[in-house]
Amino acid sequence: MRTPGAKSSDASARMRRQMPNSQFVLIAILYTMTFLMRRASMAAYGWALATLLATAPLRVASLSAQPVSAPAAARVTVNHAAFDSLLRAHVTDGLVDYDAFRDAAAFRRYLASLARTSLAGADDEEQLAFWINVYNAYTIQLIVAHGERESIRNVNRTLGVLRLKGPWSEPIVRAAGRTLTLDDVQHRIIRKDFHDPRIHFAIVSAAKGSPPLRSEAYTGAALDAQLFDQGRRFLTDTTKNRIETQYPRLSPVFTYYKSDFGNSRSELGSYLATWFDGDTKKKLESGRFGMRELPFDWSLNATAITR
Repeated sequence: MRTPGAKSSDASARMRRQMPNSQFVLIAILYTMTFLMRRASMAAYGWALATLLATAPLRVASLSAQPVSAPAAARVTVNHAAFDSLLRAHVTDGLVDYDAFRDAAAFRRYLASLARTSLAGADDEEQLAFWINVYNAYTIQLIVAHGERESIRNVNRTLGVLRLKGPWSEPIVRAAGRTLTLDDVQHRIIRKDFHDPRIHFAIVSAAKGSPPLRSEAYTGAALDAQLFDQGRRFLTDTTKNRIETQYPRLSPVFTYYKSDFGNSRSELGSYLATWFDGDTKKKLESGRFGMRELPFDWSLNATAITR
């Protein structure tokens, strides 16, 4: 049950909420003057009134100048949890169980979710992680859809006597409201917009000569560490690169995308030195090393259990 005092307090509270800070301060000053007038002489009251009125503008200004902190904007992220689970379950040492992806309803749902994804407000790391996942997921889908068992280069290669455009020019990708080819994703989005050579250690063309497919999805928050680790794995895999020798032999990736890594041997060496120590690092940084190319293995990066 409310007391009369409580009702009066409620009314005062409503009045305080409805008025600006400056009005509230002035009313408080008047209440203070009434209190002083009852307990002091008129001379004392006059002195107090003059002092308070003189400082009132400063008090009001101080209240008005208080900074208001805007809430921190939440980071926009894309959910790749379904793809992450599939990769952990069906990718072993970079090799893929394509039949498991073919039979997984979760994989089809993930592809459908990519088409509906909006990247509005997402930072560069989140967007790049998204497009790398798109490329890798749709490369898997390309192999699955065509039932290919030997090499991605056999996909869309010929139709009778007709020579077709090949696997990378088929508009199979549905992502972020767009219809794209794998070439579009790699060259017109990832390479053109993000300018990070490490993407060549992350996007996988379903070939054993490619970098190993990672057993987890890429995320914006972990992207830098993931790309660095992919570089380490690719560069130290002697079936793809042999750098710690007198005459380094490199993957054709560094020839195909020479401009991404630097147009001179010294620039390339300085870039690769990031992943090495000791004499190998010094040799690469000097730019004084011979370099030959290893053949690229286009055989399908499938596990032995692919049926």
